[in-house]
Amino acid sequence: MKFYFAPMEGLTGYIYRNAHNTFFNKIDKYFSPFIVANQSNSFKTRELNDILPENNQGLVLIPQLLTNNAKDFIHTSKKIKQLGYNEVNLNLGCPSGTVVSKNRGSGFLSKTEELDLFLEEIFSEATTKISIKTRIGKDSPEEFYKLIEIFNKYPLEELIIHPRIQKDFYKNKPNLKVFKDALVLSKNPVCYNGDIFTVKDYREFLADFHSVETIMLGRGLLANPALISSIENNTKLEKKLLKDFHDKIYEDYKKVLFGDRNVLFKMKELWFYIIPMFSDNGKYAKKIRKSERLRDYDEAVSSLFREQDILEN
Repeated sequence: MKFYFAPMEGLTGYIYRNAHNTFFNKIDKYFSPFIVANQSNSFKTRELNDILPENNQGLVLIPQLLTNNAKDFIHTSKKIKQLGYNEVNLNLGCPSGTVVSKNRGSGFLSKTEELDLFLEEIFSEATTKISIKTRIGKDSPEEFYKLIEIFNKYPLEELIIHPRIQKDFYKNKPNLKVFKDALVLSKNPVCYNGDIFTVKDYREFLADFHSVETIMLGRGLLANPALISSIENNTKLEKKLLKDFHDKIYEDYKKVLFGDRNVLFKMKELWFYIIPMFSDNGKYAKKIRKSERLRDYDEAVSSLFREQDILEN
């Protein structure tokens, strides 16, 4: 099985990726949080830092683009190629209201004629491989059957399918019936994405979809960064390893972010996913959440690691 790490805005940037690759080293491809494609000749500093090859050494990174404008996609993908990348990923999955209202991300899925013309244009001038990360529709799962006809017209590197519609956001269960149809209908390689949080989830999915060879994990890996090791080796995440991983991320953020508040914002986002791993986490979660200075945060995190154990995963 090949494993990919899903892009999550604000969370899985290069500092997180480097730490994860250093301590867990099980990911075949990392995907960058999306870059909004445009006609500028330069990237925003934050976007450039995130995909600079020197900030992503020793791992495979696929930059992801968000746009519904073919010329913007072509222009930005050419700039990305100049950095040495030979694949870009098109985001047709983001369910955010601000993205969807501009007919981007999963909002683009309801504009099938425009989407088809967009793909025709970008593939006519493609200088890199192109993969797509998609939902199965905007308003209804039945939309997927028209979408797969469109996707099949083009030589995708792969089609990464999160089998929810935009309106689901991350609620309801993934529509595995539509995903099963996708495996039959797609002329392109298919990767599954959605709701694999535990070894049990993985085994249950694979029992029904034993032909799937690639899985993308997102929230499950944020909650348990050693999930792939647990899947492959039936091992439990050790508390010391998690602390070392945390400390690496924390120290690297302190090097590049100015002020306690900015560092704490990043770390609190991560703890939202990690804290449920600890047995009696309530009061520690509250202390971390209410920390306004690094020294308060340090005390809260140190006491958590000292006093609580990680649950079985």
